[in-house]
Order: sequence, then C-alpha cells, then structure tokens
Amino acid sequence: MLAVPIISSCGSAPRGAYAPETVPLAPDYSQDKYWAALPWRADEADLTPDGLTDRQAEAQADVFFLHLTTYTGKKGDTNWNGPVSDPEVNSRTLDKPIKYQASIFNGSGRVFAPFYRQAHLKAYFTRDTSSARKAFELAYSDLRAAFQYYLEHHNQGRPIIIAAHSQGTTHGKRLLKEFFDGKPLQEQLVAAYLIGIPVEKDAFQNIPPCRDSLDTGCFMAWRTFKRGYEPKKTYPGEIAINPLLWTAEDTYAPKSLNQGTVLVPFEKVRPGNTDAQVHGSILWASKPKFPGSFLLTRKNYHAGDLNLFYVNVRKNAQARTQAFNGG
Repeated sequence: MLAVPIISSCGSAPRGAYAPETVPLAPDYSQDKYWAALPWRADEADLTPDGLTDRQAEAQADVFFLHLTTYTGKKGDTNWNGPVSDPEVNSRTLDKPIKYQASIFNGSGRVFAPFYRQAHLKAYFTRDTSSARKAFELAYSDLRAAFQYYLEHHNQGRPIIIAAHSQGTTHGKRLLKEFFDGKPLQEQLVAAYLIGIPVEKDAFQNIPPCRDSLDTGCFMAWRTFKRGYEPKKTYPGEIAINPLLWTAEDTYAPKSLNQGTVLVPFEKVRPGNTDAQVHGSILWASKPKFPGSFLLTRKNYHAGDLNLFYVNVRKNAQARTQAFNGG
C-alpha cells in the first residue's frame, strides 16, 4: 500500500444476493449533510498541503468530485451498497479521498462532492455479476440525482470540471455520457479527470482525450503501475495520459518534472518523487520515496494515481480553467 490512506481490497463481501429490501435510504441532496464537500462549508476539501492555498472563494469554475470506494462492509452484512448515514464510512470518505484527492482541485474551482450509496468494494471482484450490476446502478442513481440538484441550484452557468477516481470514475464516465456528450452542457465542460479505471480513447462521441496541458472540453485518464510491470489484464482501446506531460505519447518524463507528490503526512509536498511514462495503455512510474517506502512491494500504484502527481494535477486544473475562461 502506498503511504496514502486509500481503502484496500480487504473487507467482507456482502452475504447473499442483492435484495431491494436491504437497500439503504436514499440521500436528500437539498440537505448539506448528504454532501462530503460544499464550497460554503468548512470541510476536508478545503485543506491544502504546506505552500498551497484554497482558492474556492475566488474560483471561476466548479468541480464535481466523485469519490472512490470507502464501503468495505463488515462480516454478516447483506448490503451491497453503503448507507450514506453510516458515520464510519463517511469518516473514511472525508479523511481519505476528500482530504487527499478532492483537495487537489480547490485551487481551480468550488468543490462539490456528494456522499452516495456506493457499491461495495467486492462488487468489482464478485462472481455475482447480477448483484454487482444492481449495486453500481443504485450508486449511479445517487450521483445522477446529486448532479441534477447541483445543476438546478448551484451551477448558474459556471464552467465545470468533473474529477473522479476508481469507483468515482466508473460513474463519472456514465455521467459524462448522459449530461455532457453532445449535449448543451458540453459547452461548460472545462475537462474531466477520469482516473484509476480503464477509459477507452473513444469512450465518448464528442469528448476527445486531451491533447496537451491547456486543451479543454476533453478528458484525461490513467492507471499507474511500477515501472517495468506488465499487468496480466489489459483493456482494448484504453488510453493513458501522462500527468507530467499531459499527452498520450510514450515520452519519458523525468522526476524533475514532478512538482510535488503528497502522501503521508498530508502537509508535506515531495517534489521530484517519481517519474512518469505512458507504456501502451497504462502509466509507468518509478517507486516513490517516503518513510517506510522500502516496505512497498506492490506493483499496482492505484492508491497513488492522483497523489503521486498531486501538484501537477492541481496546477493543470488551474491552467485549463484559465484557458477555458480565455485567460
């Protein structure tokens, strides 16, 4: 595990098949308590590592952030979806993806991040694909409702960044297709950061992969692995964008281009911590350095997809927003 507190694949699988009667109560997004981050409330998305500043109050854009899986369940649980009223799950969401990932974007936009009845982590690995499909469908229905509420009550025509990681990206792809791809709202899309889940280069009819660091109306995607590692499973058409160069070319980007990794402690920015290079459809990075990094043996750097390149992603979101606004 990388030294950033992101949920691993541990936990107990739900007991039994998906059952509608066990579905947790739906969130009401008119109530602030169902949001993990809102720009007018103090929360973990407002935090910044040393030397960086929260700029939401002056932001000219909005960020709709879809967080990764923090619901891993307990032994004997029958729920395939996490309750939005569970304080333990919500605390993990705030302390992990909101603090360590959503905060990346507080320099470029007002951050909106809904809690949602996320699918259980095991939904990605179970043989019960029918239950998994229903769990993901319910999770998306919440994010869809949250986004509709945001559009109707908070957006007011402002530019939008879609930012997502892992399960958030599973739903983010669908959100882009439904609301942006070839729709009037596409005119407000600064860019989409769809990280940690395979995304095909032709995933959308009208939203292309980003070509460079200032391209707008486009999407970015990558999955990070240790340099030299070849994943057993590959996905046809998957694209990787290098977050140090912002292209899909296989040009090597040295550590000197990495403006700052943020792991643990959150406050410490580590420039030049790792490199990056597109290799086929994935991203290679050298092993990061941090206290205890000699214990890191995993080749899949999924937990650090964003944090390994924290400052570069942050500044890129700022630059794209400025470019979108004609700056």
